[in-house]
This record gives sequence, structure tokens and C-alpha cells, in this order.
Amino acid sequence: MGQPKRKQSKQRTRIRRAANHYELPKFSKDPTDGSICISHRVNPSNGMYRGRQVVSVKV
Repeated sequence: MGQPKRKQSKQRTRIRRAANHYELPKFSKDPTDGSICISHRVNPSNGMYRGRQVVSVKV
């Protein structure tokens, strides 16, 4: 089996370990219509963000 030529740096080790630390996006309930959307994003169903109409949505 092959042996490493050099010692792996701490930064490279931490980057490799951090790749396994991905999380699923957090969902929240919209207070205006009760639909579920990703936190800190515009709600695609009604175009609202933080209580303001940001995007016009055609129904």
C-alpha cells in the first residue's frame, strides 16, 4: 500500500472533515398563508419576504 510523501496539513484535514458536515435546509411556516418555505428566502407561493411583497406572483 502506498505511503504519503508529506504530512497532510491541518487545514486540508479540516476541509476534508467539514465536507461531511452539510445540513438540510431549514424550513419555516409562513405567517401570512401558512405555507412552508426555506428560511430567509422569498416564499415562492406568494412572493412575500419578511412581511413585504417582494415578487409579484401570478395565480
